[in-house]
Amino acid sequence: MTVELTAAHWLFLFWVGVVIVVMALRKDPVIPCILGLLSVGWLVKSSFISGVSTVFNALIVAGNEFWGIIVVISLIVALSKLLSDTGADYLVMRPAARLMINPDIAFWTIGIAMMLTSWFFWPSPATALIGAIMVPAAIRAGLPAMGAAVAMNLFGHGIALSTDYVIQGAPTITAKAAGFADPSPVIVASIPLAITMGLVTTITAYIMLKRDMAHNPEQIIAEQAALTAQEVERELDWVSYFLAIITPVAFALDVVAMWVLKLRGGDATALLGATAVLILTLGTLLKYRWEGFEKITDYVREGFMFGIKIFAPVIIIGGFFFLGKGELAKTILSTQAATGFLEDFGLALSQTVPLNKVFVAIVSLATGIIVGLDGSGFSPLPLVGAVAATFDKAIQIDKATLAALGQIAGVWTGGGTIIPWGLIPVAAITGVNPIELARQNFIPVVLGFIATTIVAILLM
Repeated sequence: MTVELTAAHWLFLFWVGVVIVVMALRKDPVIPCILGLLSVGWLVKSSFISGVSTVFNALIVAGNEFWGIIVVISLIVALSKLLSDTGADYLVMRPAARLMINPDIAFWTIGIAMMLTSWFFWPSPATALIGAIMVPAAIRAGLPAMGAAVAMNLFGHGIALSTDYVIQGAPTITAKAAGFADPSPVIVASIPLAITMGLVTTITAYIMLKRDMAHNPEQIIAEQAALTAQEVERELDWVSYFLAIITPVAFALDVVAMWVLKLRGGDATALLGATAVLILTLGTLLKYRWEGFEKITDYVREGFMFGIKIFAPVIIIGGFFFLGKGELAKTILSTQAATGFLEDFGLALSQTVPLNKVFVAIVSLATGIIVGLDGSGFSPLPLVGAVAATFDKAIQIDKATLAALGQIAGVWTGGGTIIPWGLIPVAAITGVNPIELARQNFIPVVLGFIATTIVAILLM
């Protein structure tokens, strides 16, 4: 099928280039995306007013695509705030902290705890939780603060956020942009890639950390001597213990139900969101009694402020890149004649340039890394999903694997493992220099990218 590339196609491609350049310069791409929507809509509809309407239509379309995951993340963050206020989070993490009897066990324990907590509560709340409870215990066990920070980064902002198997925020965004109805294909395709990336990065980082500890034994001695963080006096009551038991049990049952009943996409999101809000409601009433009627509003408000803060730019970025998909472009531009610009470019590319799996894998990896340089793990996802859909039109590949590779590259870069401006939360709570932390993570993550790309090429 011959594709006719119009002026609108080239204008869209121009703005894609501008977005990539802006993000590589560590600036938010919201303004280029808005201008891109305005100018493309204006050109396609030959009306400035229609161009203005295109901007709003794109935000509504993207908001509808992402709203379910925004709600569930917001509710889970609200629940995490309640757990923190009641001390239930401390009770949940205390057994893991007691396991850390030497630096080797401490590294893997704090990493795995961060990963599991991030899967259920996202890395931002998990960072505060793990940092406050487990980092002091890890330092007392002989693990340097830098080692704790590396473990938290790689397992939380790396493995957990790039896979997001429980909440499914990352794969939902990627899958929508790639043209899948639900995130299941991307999740399944990401499993071997995530295992490869996780093993290579964490084992490499662990070996490097052991070498550094051997060369600088005085560091941990100084950190232990300077450690002033003692066990915080917490007011624990029966509600704290109740929430510490019911919360992990309820979410564990959710995971079992998702597996047994084969709940995917929106159904899985609904189950998690409902569980979070029900525990939040029950816990708030038990803790605050009649005051809970007002207190729950504070928790919900705080949760949604976090959710909107994370997704507000993603909605605008996603709205622009949804012009690359045929069906969504028709809705955004309000015309059935509209085609997906990126899909058309994929077909045109296949007719003029010989493509292969190695080339498209490198492009997907580079796209995720470059766009992730702005420090937002989710900003690259609409683009890497669209890139996968584009190349799927051009050559015979496994689109889900290509999308998963771009997702891993984007989240590991922007989510906070190798760029200093994305590492500040973990660096602050562990007391290390974010630049040094980025330097410590760099070699393990780069080796992980190389190994994961090779595996992706073999699987495509």
